[in-house]
Amino acid sequence: MSDQRTIDGVLAGDQQAWDALVARFTGPLWSVVRAYDLSPADAADAVQGTWLRLVESLHTIRDPDRIGPWLFTTARREAALLGRRHRGERLVADPADAEQARAAPADPWQSHGDPALAVLTADEGRRLWEAVDEMHEPCRSLFRLMASAPDAGVRQLAGRLGMPSGSYGPTRGRCLNRLRTMLTAQEATP
Repeated sequence: MSDQRTIDGVLAGDQQAWDALVARFTGPLWSVVRAYDLSPADAADAVQGTWLRLVESLHTIRDPDRIGPWLFTTARREAALLGRRHRGERLVADPADAEQARAAPADPWQSHGDPALAVLTADEGRRLWEAVDEMHEPCRSLFRLMASAPDAGVRQLAGRLGMPSGSYGPTRGRCLNRLRTMLTAQEATP
């Protein structure tokens, strides 16, 4: 089965196509992550993370014949991320942390003691995150990741998002422009 037919089948919900894809690449993915000297549990997490990234990105695959290299690159990134975590290096926080941070109620006394300013600030933050939630990928993940790890470098952020470092800046610029446009449109609507 060709990669194009396999991907088309997976997108159409064909379980046999998914099984064929998994059978074809799982062994080689394990070989890739084992090269990072991970524990068996971490290696399993890296392989599972790779499949998860594929599920999240499958609809955006432009060249199905490059699915193998895409999977191997993603597996290397997942394995490197887990390896750094266990060596104690600073990691990009999980985007779920941004979810918790924005769900936390704002302290009305933090805004220089002005409860009205605190309410306005909280409302602006809520509107901002609602707009982010309406965005398509990779913008939604990019903003969540930026918020959860403000000190992370471009390479770390790009790696976590599964994109080349050189693509991060232009992608961020496009996402910021989209967000700006969305927020401007919201303000113009009474």
